[in-house]
Amino acid sequence: MSREKVRKSEQPAARIRAQRIAQALREVLPAEAVLDKPWELEVYGYDATLQHERPEVVVLPTTTEEVAAAVRVCRRLGVVVTPRGCATSLSGGPVPWRGGAVVSLTRMNRIFEIDQAQMRAVVQPGVINAELNTAARKVGLAYAPDPASQTACSVGGNVAENAGGPHGVKYGVTKDYVLGLEVALPSGDVVRLGGKQIKNVTGYNL
Repeated sequence: MSREKVRKSEQPAARIRAQRIAQALREVLPAEAVLDKPWELEVYGYDATLQHERPEVVVLPTTTEEVAAAVRVCRRLGVVVTPRGCATSLSGGPVPWRGGAVVSLTRMNRIFEIDQAQMRAVVQPGVINAELNTAARKVGLAYAPDPASQTACSVGGNVAENAGGPHGVKYGVTKDYVLGLEVALPSGDVVRLGGKQIKNVTGYNL
């Protein structure tokens, strides 16, 4: 059988699988948070490299609980999960591997708190780097990491890629500014690591 015939024979099965994944996700998430139309999926298969792999489904959560729920469904169905920020990276990090589910965190874009006294910010991963810096400057502070894409890249993506920028030479890169994280593990469990105080962490430096 030719390669073209193999691809055509696989298409119906692939569509059925993608529909099953999307339906299972819609059972635990708002319907609008799950994308599965081909033209919707296409744009979530790239970052700033030339790599491309179209996902089977895209999830657009707005809370940690929705992220965890999506991860649990994907684990149960054996679906690979790829987290995605604004996809400005040049590493291929947010490009989905073998299709699977892309969990795009761009709708999680709230700045919860900027604590002037402790010089700490609590933000969701979808907050744009430059917007965090603008908010910090309003209270006399600054957020130092300044990658070239800072007007378009997200804090969560910066953490995943340990983004730097010119300021990194003097002030350090993203990892030097992360004190705590709330993380959805591959199991779907949510853990909190670190916190607002500098000296409250023991164990591994994740």
